[in-house]
Amino acid sequence: MKTYKVTVHKEEIKITTSELAELDIFQYTQDEFHVLQNHKSYRIKLLEIGHLTKKLILEVNGNTYPISIADEYDQMVNQMGLLKVNTQQQKDVKAPMPGLILEVLVTVGQGIKEGDQMVVLSAMKMENIITAPSDGIVKAIEIRKDDAVEKGQLLIEIA
Repeated sequence: MKTYKVTVHKEEIKITTSELAELDIFQYTQDEFHVLQNHKSYRIKLLEIGHLTKKLILEVNGNTYPISIADEYDQMVNQMGLLKVNTQQQKDVKAPMPGLILEVLVTVGQGIKEGDQMVVLSAMKMENIITAPSDGIVKAIEIRKDDAVEKGQLLIEIA
């Protein structure tokens, strides 16, 4: 029997596969469900799903809830402290693949937020937008428009 840790608004709930199996669930559409639990009715709509991040946004009886799910493996990795390595902010932007720089969208000294567009890289006949991995300030730009870059090459430093 597997146990999952479900986090809703910073509140953690442990749920087992047998408890999930006991729920009376009816699926209306691909993303709409009706659930009965302890004689209570819930109308649930799946608004967003992140398969890799294991995060959902559900609407339950008209209220929206962000939810994250951790299986036994995720819980063990967290207990061992291995996730702390991944929480360090990445400060360098490197080329994910070889290509040609079409445009540099930031300047040295510019403040940026995680996800901001930084560079347009042409690779394999496609334009790829390289985004900021974390908040910070552009410390150095190591490339210019029309530069050819290799995979893993440093493009931009973030302080």
